[in-house]
Amino acid sequence: MTANPDTADQTGGGGQRREVTARLAVPEMDCPSCAQKVDKGLQRVDGIIETTLQPTTGTATIRYDPDRTSETDVVAAIEAAGYEVVGGSDDETDEPAAGVDIAPPSDVWTSPRAKKTWVGAVFVTLGLLFEFGLTGQNFAIASVLDYPLTIADMLFLGAVVASGSPVIRGGYYSAKNRSLDIDLLMGTAIIAATGIGYFVEAATLAVLFSIAELLEDYAMDRARDSLRELMELSPDEATVKRDGEAVTIPADDVQVGEIVVVRPGDKIPLDGTVVDGTSAVDESPITGESVPVDKSEGDEVYAGAINEEGYLEVEVTSLASDSTLSQIIEMVQGAQAKKTDTEQFVDRFSGYYTPTVVVLAILTAAVPPLLIDEAITVGLAGQTLVFGSGWQTWFIRGLTLLVIACPCAFVISTPVSVVSGITSAAKNGVLIKGGNYLEAMGEVDVVALDKTGTLTKGELAVTDVVPAGDSTETELLRYAAGLEQRSEHPIADAILAHAADNGVDDFPEPERFESLTGKGIRAEIAGETYYAGKPALFEELGFDLTHARGATDGGTPVEATTVPTSLSADTLTALEREGKTVVVVGTETALLGVVAIADEVRPASKRAVERLHELGVEHVVLLTGDNEGTARAIAETVGVDEYRAELLPEEKVAAINALQTEYGAVAMVGDGINDAPALATAEVGIAMGAAGTDTALETADIALMGDDIGKLPYLYALSHTANGVIRQNIVVSLGVKALLAIGVPLGLVSVAVAVVIGDMGMSLGVTGNALRLSRVKPDRLFNA
Repeated sequence: MTANPDTADQTGGGGQRREVTARLAVPEMDCPSCAQKVDKGLQRVDGIIETTLQPTTGTATIRYDPDRTSETDVVAAIEAAGYEVVGGSDDETDEPAAGVDIAPPSDVWTSPRAKKTWVGAVFVTLGLLFEFGLTGQNFAIASVLDYPLTIADMLFLGAVVASGSPVIRGGYYSAKNRSLDIDLLMGTAIIAATGIGYFVEAATLAVLFSIAELLEDYAMDRARDSLRELMELSPDEATVKRDGEAVTIPADDVQVGEIVVVRPGDKIPLDGTVVDGTSAVDESPITGESVPVDKSEGDEVYAGAINEEGYLEVEVTSLASDSTLSQIIEMVQGAQAKKTDTEQFVDRFSGYYTPTVVVLAILTAAVPPLLIDEAITVGLAGQTLVFGSGWQTWFIRGLTLLVIACPCAFVISTPVSVVSGITSAAKNGVLIKGGNYLEAMGEVDVVALDKTGTLTKGELAVTDVVPAGDSTETELLRYAAGLEQRSEHPIADAILAHAADNGVDDFPEPERFESLTGKGIRAEIAGETYYAGKPALFEELGFDLTHARGATDGGTPVEATTVPTSLSADTLTALEREGKTVVVVGTETALLGVVAIADEVRPASKRAVERLHELGVEHVVLLTGDNEGTARAIAETVGVDEYRAELLPEEKVAAINALQTEYGAVAMVGDGINDAPALATAEVGIAMGAAGTDTALETADIALMGDDIGKLPYLYALSHTANGVIRQNIVVSLGVKALLAIGVPLGLVSVAVAVVIGDMGMSLGVTGNALRLSRVKPDRLFNA
């Protein structure tokens, strides 16, 4: 057991209340019914403020008032519910240690329970040998209430004691906490079968159920392995330069601004900026990209990435707890805690299912012996069905129904699938922030794509500088760069870079700078207002751009300013047709000219759109604020079904609403900042290139950590497959239970069959089916 010693002072009423958060490892808490039992135990502890129980990680997060209770009391309450808390805080000071994110691996096959199970199994095997093989040597060696006990009976009773005692103990705690779960049902069945002298059935049930529990523990431990692998990506130590020496210290102790040394083969311990050295860095733990990225002075690096060959010195830019990897781990953990709609339905259904089947079990054991005096034998499909053969037979059938009453496989079918899907995605560079988004992504009908930074690389470059009137290229660049030096838009960076490359650096200083959302910018230079933006902005100012666009059917607006004839008849149209973004520069009365900017389409974009169609996405649409010509060119290049151009942020929201009305559920892919309203409006908002970007991580429901649009089909395929797995698990687990329940009164299902198939088999089946989600991999052909 370990705990997070975070303490907060909460002011309430007339004073201050201290709060402590403890994160405890409870490995055996591996299903919702287990968590329910622990929760009921914790509710009895005075001073506990809030509990968060996560069976999928085997952890319990408890917030409590240290003035009213202690961590020792919290641990005692969990153990009183029948679950071991691993490790412990200082017994003398009750000071918590560092927090845990997931329960440690379990020695399933060598645990105390496993040893008791193997002893029970040996007793059952020997008992069956004497009962059915060595019948001559199976003599009575004792008696109870004049009932003779043979060697086989004693061996079966030994199996009940060895393998059944943990089950009965769990059932006791369940009864104590008024929790109708599998331990209570199985414990009751074992005691009842033993009480009426059905030693074979009682021993078989105890051993088989114990084996089933061990197998379920093993399966859950395997499901947790993927989470552990994610946690282990975060380095524990860092080599820091202090006082001219390199010292190794815990990564948590490194401060922002310090220089860490990263040698070849080492993991980068914290997020930072390279200040010395060059190397190829494997960023696959963060972005999922398998191709190493060259890093040199000024480049950003992330904690958990692997330095492959060179020596690097990195200036730390965030604490270990604030690194991109830490945020990924924290969000993946948070995703486990959020129940999906399907999980909530399953929980509600199981609340009715178990009591109903328990009542049927009682009725099966009690009613038929009262109504049927003699055994009735019926032949059906080669089977002999016996109705009515004494109360003992019906009692056993009732016990068998008790076994079937446990909804374990049904209840864990969804959470184990969600955990498998989310952790698998995280290891491939896709961060899904909740099971609901995993489910929703697999059901979308439309994928809406932003252009810049999504379908294109977002690496803008000036391709054309076309002056107008008496302006020169240098003058046009001077004013364009002067206006854009106050802007944070990527277009501004491209213009400033082009000006610098051409030796233009004497920019005029703008005043009263203003960003015109979705249109452009304006500012005063030497007392006159200048503009830089879309052609539509200048048309609003009164310019007639139909001539420059090569229009043949337009007219000149009233009192419009004529475009200088130095712009050829189809200048704008030609540039836009080539997929370029056009920035017009001028004042309210004159144009200085046009700057054209191009953004290279990602190599993976076309194949990604094709693959989405192949996977069953009905409609892929491009939504962009860029001009009609550029949008058309990009749309034709990548093969989307539709494009909508010149959209302001609020118009993108309207476009999402229209797509939802026409087609159904929509997933919107954007940069997570400029497209925030549209991302929030869509059923699923997906941010591109979110590594190191806090805003993108916070805004979107799903984040593609790298700049690989090829991860989008992988995400859809994973989500679609996860939905299929969840449906399969629910339908099959319920279907098998129903068939077994029907067969019990007919005498077709024994206790052993109910345990092996209905409990152990189905739990292993749904877990194994969920784990196959880890085999869904991105198609590396998509990598840009």
